[in-house]
Amino acid sequence: MNERPPLTQPPVLPMSRREMDRLGWDELDVLLVTGDGYVDHPTFGAPLLGRWLVHHGFRTGICAQPRWDRPDDVARMGRPRLFAGVTAGSLDSMLAHYTAFRKKRSDDAYTPGGKAGSRPNRASIAYTNAVQRAFPGLPVVLGGIEASLRRVSHYDFWSDSVRRSVLLDAKGTAILYGMAENSIIGLAEAVEAADDRSVKALRPVLASLPGLVVAGNRADVPEDMPVMELPSHEAILADPQALIRATALLERQVHQNREVAVQESGGRAVIVTPPGPLLGTKGLDELAELPFSRQPHPSYAERIPATDMIRTSVTTHRGCSGGCSFCTLALHQGREIRSRSRQSVLREVAAITRVDGWNGSISDVGGPSANMWRARCTGDPSRCKRASCLTPAVCRDYRAEQKDFVELLRGVADVPTVKHVRVASGWRIDLALTDMEALACLVREFVGGQAKVAPEHMADHVLKGMRKPGFAAFERFLELFDRESEKAGKKQYVIPYLMSGFPGCTDDDMRALGNWLRERGWKPEQVQCFIPLPGTAAAAMFHAGTDLKGNPIHVAKSDAQRLRQHAILMPATGRPPKKRGPRTKGTPLHQRRNTGSKKGKRR
Repeated sequence: MNERPPLTQPPVLPMSRREMDRLGWDELDVLLVTGDGYVDHPTFGAPLLGRWLVHHGFRTGICAQPRWDRPDDVARMGRPRLFAGVTAGSLDSMLAHYTAFRKKRSDDAYTPGGKAGSRPNRASIAYTNAVQRAFPGLPVVLGGIEASLRRVSHYDFWSDSVRRSVLLDAKGTAILYGMAENSIIGLAEAVEAADDRSVKALRPVLASLPGLVVAGNRADVPEDMPVMELPSHEAILADPQALIRATALLERQVHQNREVAVQESGGRAVIVTPPGPLLGTKGLDELAELPFSRQPHPSYAERIPATDMIRTSVTTHRGCSGGCSFCTLALHQGREIRSRSRQSVLREVAAITRVDGWNGSISDVGGPSANMWRARCTGDPSRCKRASCLTPAVCRDYRAEQKDFVELLRGVADVPTVKHVRVASGWRIDLALTDMEALACLVREFVGGQAKVAPEHMADHVLKGMRKPGFAAFERFLELFDRESEKAGKKQYVIPYLMSGFPGCTDDDMRALGNWLRERGWKPEQVQCFIPLPGTAAAAMFHAGTDLKGNPIHVAKSDAQRLRQHAILMPATGRPPKKRGPRTKGTPLHQRRNTGSKKGKRR
């Protein structure tokens, strides 16, 4: 990367011309448009990339939740010099708007006041259109979870159809997929260095950069790169099995990081370059320690609910080695775990204690799966053919020292003014069971009354399709959890993530799970009904009606079938029962899952 004159980090990234004037900026280099409200916190994508761009010398502004039926809001700070970036926000906009039964949601945790309706359906497309109306000819680059997971042909649950790459529908310049810190700096430097910044002239330049998707023709594919041919969009429309093949190939590209994936679509070539270089420990530390205020933009009069969820939480690592077939994390962040240093985590905790409203409690220390901090592969990823590092069993080349995580938590607890440390992130059960002593310490010292784990189901064939460990692991975990909680003299509860309607799951499978819960006196308040998220292997299974090997399986596709499975564990209305006082041992287990939370992105 080229060195640029450093910029002083502003108190907040500008959202208006007045704020630009205060900084002495006559124009922006990059404008980032997002479907979230602006919270200056490292778990929000647009502020994270915006601070990173400023750190590398690019003046960057935020346009949060603009009106999409007119260009006025997008044009407020003037035409950016290099490009505009567009993201739907922290969730796919369709998931943000609709439940598993396609009912309109009444709230949005990423919006001031928690109000629904401040971002459009298919926000990547709508915002790109608004930017193009405001600034004709400006390169527009899509990013974030929505664009990343829709980068090639994908099954769309909300329209019950296979849609082509969102880049083609949005008519954007490119997609930055995955965790894009290095890619966006490379993109900004390439656009700045270009003599001709027209979209047509930039296309072959962008097709040579890692971590990007461009739409062009075969001549734009770099000649010196091996090519992975994806089934064409038309082939997938004709044969659902082609979607399963395409999804498996894209998973391989993300994991092995070598080939250019090419998909023909309507006479055009969608070119997916290999993933960009990922931030390692040094880069993650540098990124996390930028001067985030950790607060919503001061212009907001109403609170943003998601801020409450993450105000005192610390993210220790990225990536997920589990590769669960229903989860977007491995496809978006990768299976390789990249961890922050212990010193950086402790410095962030110390910074949190100085923020207004500090109450003495660190609400969460973790990540996609809390106990994967500092996990690593000792094998050769280029030769690996596994879709998951952990199933059907933990790979012999995989290392995840559970005692290291315990010592990190103890270090956090020793920070002055920290009174309580909790692990609210989900735990990976099979990893926890590799070190029973460390697990016992976690249960006794760092469970704030509830431990979140994800057995998801109990039927072996369903768990196999999910790429989850067998149910016996969950039962062993419960035995230890109860024993260690009793030793510590604490009343603590396990909060299991449970799922209905997964491809391969039958009504009888749900009844078996219901019987197991009743035998323990457990009655979950909330169960997640499977949502086929774009780009995931489980979405391809749902569409095709087969497992990943092409064997026919039962799929509850209609809302009536899905509701029937869901009602086996939930009241027929689909609403949780009212609470009836405090819990004691033997009373119903309450499970909560909020897809608006930081950890809700796992789905």
